[in-house]
Amino acid sequence: MAMKALDIDAVQAFVLVADLSSFTRAAQAMETTQSAVSLKIRRLEDGLGRRLLERTPRLVRLSAEGAAFLGAARNLVAAHQSAIGSFAVEHRRLVVGISHHIVGSELASLLKRMNTTDPGLVIQLHVDTSRSVLSAFDDGKLDAAIVLRHDAKRRDGDVLFEESFGWMAAPDFHHRPGEPLRLATQAEPCSVRAMAIEVLDAAGIAWTEAFVGGGLSTIGAALSAGLAVAALARRVAPADTVDLGPKLGLPPLPSRDVVLHSKLSDARTRQALRTLGAAFAANAA
Repeated sequence: MAMKALDIDAVQAFVLVADLSSFTRAAQAMETTQSAVSLKIRRLEDGLGRRLLERTPRLVRLSAEGAAFLGAARNLVAAHQSAIGSFAVEHRRLVVGISHHIVGSELASLLKRMNTTDPGLVIQLHVDTSRSVLSAFDDGKLDAAIVLRHDAKRRDGDVLFEESFGWMAAPDFHHRPGEPLRLATQAEPCSVRAMAIEVLDAAGIAWTEAFVGGGLSTIGAALSAGLAVAALARRVAPADTVDLGPKLGLPPLPSRDVVLHSKLSDARTRQALRTLGAAFAANAA
Protein backbone atom coordinates (compact mmCIF):
# COMPACT_ATOMS: atom_id res chain seq x y z
CA MET A 1 0.00 0.00 0.00
CA ALA A 2 1.42 3.38 -1.07
CA MET A 3 0.00 5.40 1.82
CA LYS A 4 2.36 5.40 4.81
CA ALA A 5 0.40 7.77 7.06
CA LEU A 6 -3.29 8.61 7.21
CA ASP A 7 -4.49 12.21 7.09
CA ILE A 8 -6.46 12.51 10.33
CA ASP A 9 -8.69 15.26 8.93
CA ALA A 10 -9.58 13.02 5.99
CA VAL A 11 -10.33 10.10 8.29
CA GLN A 12 -12.52 12.32 10.46
CA ALA A 13 -14.32 13.55 7.34
CA PHE A 14 -14.96 9.95 6.32
CA VAL A 15 -16.38 9.07 9.75
CA LEU A 16 -18.67 12.10 9.72
CA VAL A 17 -19.96 11.37 6.22
CA ALA A 18 -20.57 7.75 7.23
CA ASP A 19 -22.43 8.79 10.40
CA LEU A 20 -24.40 11.67 8.89
CA SER A 21 -25.00 10.12 5.44
CA SER A 22 -24.24 13.47 3.86
CA PHE A 23 -21.23 15.40 2.57
CA THR A 24 -23.09 18.65 3.26
CA ARG A 25 -23.76 17.88 6.93
CA ALA A 26 -20.19 16.60 7.41
CA ALA A 27 -18.93 19.89 5.97
CA GLN A 28 -21.13 21.81 8.41
CA ALA A 29 -19.75 19.81 11.32
CA MET A 30 -16.16 20.47 10.19
CA GLU A 31 -16.89 24.13 9.37
CA THR A 32 -15.68 23.72 5.81
CA THR A 33 -17.16 23.23 2.33
CA GLN A 34 -18.72 20.17 0.76
CA SER A 35 -16.10 20.19 -2.00
CA ALA A 36 -13.30 20.25 0.59
CA VAL A 37 -14.77 17.21 2.37
CA SER A 38 -15.18 15.40 -0.94
CA LEU A 39 -11.56 16.13 -1.85
CA LYS A 40 -10.28 14.87 1.51
CA ILE A 41 -12.11 11.58 1.11
CA ARG A 42 -11.03 11.18 -2.51
CA ARG A 43 -7.41 11.54 -1.42
CA LEU A 44 -7.97 9.09 1.43
CA GLU A 45 -9.47 6.57 -0.98
CA ASP A 46 -6.63 7.10 -3.44
CA GLY A 47 -4.04 6.61 -0.71
CA LEU A 48 -5.70 3.46 0.59
CA GLY A 49 -6.45 2.17 -2.87
CA ARG A 50 -9.97 1.42 -1.70
CA ARG A 51 -13.44 2.75 -2.52
CA LEU A 52 -14.89 3.71 0.88
CA LEU A 53 -18.16 5.38 -0.13
CA GLU A 54 -20.78 4.77 -2.79
CA ARG A 55 -22.09 8.10 -4.09
CA THR A 56 -25.33 8.75 -5.95
CA PRO A 57 -27.17 12.08 -6.46
CA ARG A 58 -29.54 11.26 -3.58
CA LEU A 59 -27.63 8.82 -1.41
CA VAL A 60 -24.26 8.34 0.26
CA ARG A 61 -23.53 4.95 1.77
CA LEU A 62 -20.58 2.84 2.82
CA SER A 63 -19.03 0.40 0.40
CA ALA A 64 -18.11 -3.04 1.73
CA GLU A 65 -14.52 -1.83 2.19
CA GLY A 66 -15.73 1.38 3.81
CA ALA A 67 -17.76 -0.62 6.33
CA ALA A 68 -14.69 -2.72 7.12
CA PHE A 69 -12.59 0.44 7.61
CA LEU A 70 -15.11 2.41 9.71
CA GLY A 71 -14.38 0.83 13.10
CA ALA A 72 -10.64 1.39 12.79
CA ALA A 73 -11.28 4.93 11.53
CA ARG A 74 -13.39 5.71 14.59
CA ASN A 75 -10.66 4.40 16.89
CA LEU A 76 -8.05 6.50 15.12
CA VAL A 77 -10.11 9.70 15.43
CA ALA A 78 -10.82 8.97 19.11
CA ALA A 79 -7.13 8.31 19.82
CA HIS A 80 -6.18 11.53 18.04
CA GLN A 81 -8.66 13.58 20.08
CA SER A 82 -7.46 11.92 23.28
CA ALA A 83 -3.85 12.78 22.43
CA ILE A 84 -4.75 16.41 21.73
CA GLY A 85 -6.49 16.68 25.09
CA SER A 86 -3.82 14.88 27.11
CA PHE A 87 -2.26 18.10 28.40
CA ALA A 88 -5.52 19.77 29.34
CA VAL A 89 -5.52 21.03 32.92
CA GLU A 90 -9.26 20.72 33.28
CA HIS A 91 -12.17 19.41 31.29
CA ARG A 92 -14.01 21.89 29.12
CA ARG A 93 -17.75 22.10 29.65
CA LEU A 94 -20.50 22.62 27.09
CA VAL A 95 -23.85 23.66 28.54
CA VAL A 96 -26.60 23.03 25.99
CA GLY A 97 -30.33 23.53 26.25
CA ILE A 98 -32.61 21.54 23.93
CA SER A 99 -36.35 21.75 23.45
CA HIS A 100 -38.05 18.61 24.69
CA HIS A 101 -40.14 18.62 21.51
CA ILE A 102 -37.11 17.72 19.38
CA VAL A 103 -35.29 15.19 21.57
CA GLY A 104 -36.21 11.62 20.78
CA SER A 105 -34.73 8.15 21.15
CA GLU A 106 -31.72 9.19 19.05
CA LEU A 107 -30.20 11.23 21.92
CA ALA A 108 -27.82 8.43 22.95
CA SER A 109 -26.37 8.14 19.45
CA LEU A 110 -26.04 11.93 19.21
CA LEU A 111 -24.10 12.10 22.46
CA LYS A 112 -21.90 9.22 21.32
CA ARG A 113 -20.98 11.14 18.18
CA MET A 114 -20.09 14.21 20.23
CA ASN A 115 -17.94 12.12 22.55
CA THR A 116 -16.13 10.64 19.57
CA THR A 117 -15.48 14.16 18.29
CA ASP A 118 -14.13 15.34 21.66
CA PRO A 119 -13.82 12.75 24.48
CA GLY A 120 -12.58 15.38 26.95
CA LEU A 121 -15.69 17.52 26.67
CA VAL A 122 -18.09 17.55 29.61
CA ILE A 123 -21.63 17.95 28.28
CA GLN A 124 -24.22 19.52 30.57
CA LEU A 125 -27.66 19.08 29.02
CA HIS A 126 -30.87 20.91 29.91
CA VAL A 127 -34.16 19.79 28.34
CA ASP A 128 -37.14 22.13 28.65
CA THR A 129 -39.64 24.06 26.56
CA SER A 130 -38.25 26.12 23.68
CA ARG A 131 -39.26 29.34 25.42
CA SER A 132 -37.53 28.38 28.66
CA VAL A 133 -34.38 27.19 26.88
CA LEU A 134 -34.15 30.34 24.80
CA SER A 135 -34.71 32.53 27.86
CA ALA A 136 -31.91 30.73 29.71
CA PHE A 137 -29.63 31.20 26.69
CA ASP A 138 -30.41 34.92 26.53
CA ASP A 139 -29.69 35.19 30.27
CA GLY A 140 -26.22 33.71 29.75
CA LYS A 141 -26.95 30.43 31.52
CA LEU A 142 -26.36 28.29 28.40
CA ASP A 143 -23.56 28.13 25.85
CA ALA A 144 -25.97 27.00 23.16
CA ALA A 145 -29.64 26.34 22.57
CA ILE A 146 -31.43 24.11 20.07
CA VAL A 147 -35.08 25.12 19.93
CA LEU A 148 -38.19 25.34 17.82
CA ARG A 149 -38.62 28.80 16.31
CA HIS A 150 -41.88 30.08 17.76
CA ASP A 151 -41.47 33.83 17.29
CA ALA A 152 -41.47 35.11 13.71
CA LYS A 153 -39.92 38.36 14.94
CA ARG A 154 -36.74 36.63 16.04
CA ARG A 155 -34.67 35.57 13.03
CA ASP A 156 -31.23 34.99 14.57
CA GLY A 157 -29.62 31.57 14.93
CA ASP A 158 -28.79 28.90 12.36
CA VAL A 159 -31.64 26.79 10.97
CA LEU A 160 -30.72 23.09 11.28
CA PHE A 161 -33.82 21.63 9.63
CA GLU A 162 -37.58 21.96 9.35
CA GLU A 163 -39.63 19.86 11.78
CA SER A 164 -42.97 18.47 10.63
CA PHE A 165 -45.80 17.70 13.03
CA GLY A 166 -48.72 15.29 13.02
CA TRP A 167 -51.74 14.43 15.15
CA MET A 168 -50.14 11.41 16.79
CA ALA A 169 -52.10 8.73 18.68
CA ALA A 170 -52.33 5.00 19.25
CA PRO A 171 -53.65 3.20 16.15
CA ASP A 172 -56.73 2.06 18.09
CA PHE A 173 -57.53 5.51 19.53
CA HIS A 174 -61.27 6.02 19.24
CA HIS A 175 -62.91 9.41 18.85
CA ARG A 176 -66.68 9.52 19.15
CA PRO A 177 -68.27 11.86 16.59
CA GLY A 178 -69.82 14.90 18.22
CA GLU A 179 -67.55 14.78 21.27
CA PRO A 180 -64.62 17.17 21.83
CA LEU A 181 -61.28 15.86 20.62
CA ARG A 182 -59.26 14.57 23.57
CA LEU A 183 -55.82 16.19 23.61
CA ALA A 184 -52.60 15.38 25.41
CA THR A 185 -50.57 18.58 25.81
CA GLN A 186 -47.66 20.10 27.64
CA ALA A 187 -48.41 22.53 30.42
CA GLU A 188 -48.56 26.20 29.50
CA PRO A 189 -46.63 28.03 28.18
CA CYS A 190 -45.81 25.68 25.30
CA SER A 191 -45.53 26.87 21.71
CA VAL A 192 -46.59 23.50 20.26
CA ARG A 193 -49.63 23.40 22.56
CA ALA A 194 -50.55 26.92 21.42
CA MET A 195 -50.03 25.92 17.78
CA ALA A 196 -52.32 22.88 18.10
CA ILE A 197 -55.09 24.81 19.84
CA GLU A 198 -54.88 27.66 17.33
CA VAL A 199 -55.25 25.23 14.41
CA LEU A 200 -58.20 23.43 15.99
CA ASP A 201 -59.97 26.66 16.96
CA ALA A 202 -59.48 28.07 13.46
CA ALA A 203 -61.10 24.93 12.02
CA GLY A 204 -63.99 25.06 14.50
CA ILE A 205 -63.08 21.72 16.08
CA ALA A 206 -64.04 21.33 19.73
CA TRP A 207 -61.33 19.95 22.00
CA THR A 208 -60.66 19.15 25.62
CA GLU A 209 -57.48 18.44 27.55
CA ALA A 210 -57.46 14.79 28.55
CA PHE A 211 -53.84 14.73 29.75
CA VAL A 212 -51.24 17.36 30.65
CA GLY A 213 -47.66 16.10 30.66
CA GLY A 214 -44.28 17.35 31.75
CA GLY A 215 -42.15 16.24 28.82
CA LEU A 216 -42.10 14.13 25.69
CA SER A 217 -41.89 10.83 27.57
CA THR A 218 -45.07 11.52 29.56
CA ILE A 219 -46.98 12.69 26.48
CA GLY A 220 -45.79 9.59 24.64
CA ALA A 221 -46.99 7.35 27.45
CA ALA A 222 -50.44 8.95 27.32
CA LEU A 223 -50.63 8.39 23.57
CA SER A 224 -49.49 4.78 23.81
CA ALA A 225 -52.14 4.21 26.48
CA GLY A 226 -54.80 5.44 24.06
CA LEU A 227 -55.83 8.41 26.22
CA ALA A 228 -55.64 11.16 23.66
CA VAL A 229 -54.20 12.70 20.50
CA ALA A 230 -51.19 15.03 20.61
CA ALA A 231 -49.50 17.42 18.21
CA LEU A 232 -46.01 15.98 18.04
CA ALA A 233 -43.09 15.96 15.67
CA ARG A 234 -43.37 12.70 13.73
CA ARG A 235 -39.64 12.16 14.12
CA VAL A 236 -39.79 11.87 17.92
CA ALA A 237 -43.26 10.39 18.42
CA PRO A 238 -43.41 6.92 20.03
CA ALA A 239 -42.85 4.11 17.56
CA ASP A 240 -46.24 2.58 18.39
CA THR A 241 -48.18 5.73 17.38
CA VAL A 242 -49.47 6.92 14.00
CA ASP A 243 -50.68 10.19 12.51
CA LEU A 244 -54.48 10.03 12.77
CA GLY A 245 -55.00 13.53 11.38
CA PRO A 246 -56.32 12.42 7.96
CA LYS A 247 -58.53 9.69 9.47
CA LEU A 248 -60.08 12.07 12.00
CA GLY A 249 -60.42 14.93 9.53
CA LEU A 250 -58.09 17.20 11.50
CA PRO A 251 -56.44 20.22 9.86
CA PRO A 252 -52.73 19.93 8.97
CA LEU A 253 -50.23 21.33 11.42
CA PRO A 254 -47.61 23.85 10.27
CA SER A 255 -43.94 22.92 10.30
CA ARG A 256 -41.42 24.73 12.50
CA ASP A 257 -37.73 25.53 12.02
CA VAL A 258 -35.30 23.94 14.47
CA VAL A 259 -32.72 26.62 15.24
CA LEU A 260 -29.28 26.51 16.83
CA HIS A 261 -28.21 29.52 18.92
CA SER A 262 -24.63 29.67 20.12
CA LYS A 263 -22.09 32.10 21.55
CA LEU A 264 -19.09 29.80 21.83
CA SER A 265 -15.60 31.09 21.14
CA ASP A 266 -13.49 27.97 21.78
CA ALA A 267 -12.81 26.29 18.43
CA ARG A 268 -12.84 22.69 19.70
CA THR A 269 -16.08 23.15 21.62
CA ARG A 270 -17.67 24.81 18.59
CA GLN A 271 -16.77 21.79 16.51
CA ALA A 272 -18.45 19.43 19.00
CA LEU A 273 -21.55 21.61 18.90
CA ARG A 274 -21.52 21.67 15.09
CA THR A 275 -21.34 17.88 15.14
CA LEU A 276 -24.39 17.77 17.41
CA GLY A 277 -26.31 20.12 15.11
CA ALA A 278 -25.36 18.16 11.99
CA ALA A 279 -26.36 14.90 13.69
CA PHE A 280 -29.76 16.33 14.59
CA ALA A 281 -30.25 17.35 10.96
CA ALA A 282 -29.18 13.90 9.76
CA ASN A 283 -31.72 12.19 12.01
CA ALA A 284 -34.43 14.50 10.71
CA ALA A 285 -33.71 13.69 7.07
